[in-house]
Amino acid sequence: MNSATLIVNPFASGVTEERLASVERELRPGVELTVTLTERPEHATELARDLAGADRIYVFGGDGLLNEVLNGLDHDTVVGVVPGGRTNVVARALGVPRDPATAARALVSAPPRRISVGRANGRRFAFAAGIGFDAELVRRVDRLGRRNDGRRPGDLAFTWEAAKLLAGRRGRYEPALEIEGFGRAAFAIVANGHTYSYAGSRPLRVAPEARFELGLDLVAPQRLVPRAIPRFVVYAFRGGGERAEDILYGHDLDRIEVRCDRPLPLQVDGEDLGDAVSVVFEAERDAVSILAPNAGTFRA
Repeated sequence: MNSATLIVNPFASGVTEERLASVERELRPGVELTVTLTERPEHATELARDLAGADRIYVFGGDGLLNEVLNGLDHDTVVGVVPGGRTNVVARALGVPRDPATAARALVSAPPRRISVGRANGRRFAFAAGIGFDAELVRRVDRLGRRNDGRRPGDLAFTWEAAKLLAGRRGRYEPALEIEGFGRAAFAIVANGHTYSYAGSRPLRVAPEARFELGLDLVAPQRLVPRAIPRFVVYAFRGGGERAEDILYGHDLDRIEVRCDRPLPLQVDGEDLGDAVSVVFEAERDAVSILAPNAGTFRA
């Protein structure tokens, strides 16, 4: 009998005892399943590292849990993502059903696909990383969660914090970093897939040409002024369109080097990595086998 491990973040917003029991029921037939709950930040990385050579690892939690597992993953282990977070970017981009039990049932027979991952100063990420504005927003929302029950707030909190952040800067972000080979920018987003995040059911496609099976894409506004904000919002919701002269773009890149004028917040997959003065983003091509139930949506 094949063996598999289910790594669970019990603090994730979509994880309950009842849902965990339903996920286990779907995964257990035909497999020797071990269930492990994370106890602290980075615990999933340690667990995945200890499972080197395992046939399959399922993760039940949000994108942060998947990020931790990827950073401890053995090359040959297949990963299945059961959505248990609030946004679940990777699971949705791979066509995994939103309901955890239905997702688990689909993953049992889903084919594995090879995808690339990114690295930011050595830290792996699955779908996106950023330095500057978006990382500062992640940090603000994380602080709200810590003040409440430790779980990340929803889309309204992100929208409200983004509005406050822009208001505090009077809608202006001046050039604050240098991207080697591209030039000066206010902030930078590096994408491994074109779905950067979701606003409810609406995908935000900041880098519409990015694909999981390719290298990294770069989107970096040179500066942000109040009159440009509506255009950037429309760009994100429509999935791109005509390229703007005041945004730096790069597609299918292997390496992106960024030097900041001052320490700026850095995030990967929505996880705050603290401040950085320089960041090297690298594409790790054909890096991971991940279960994708719906091949038709795999290129999201």
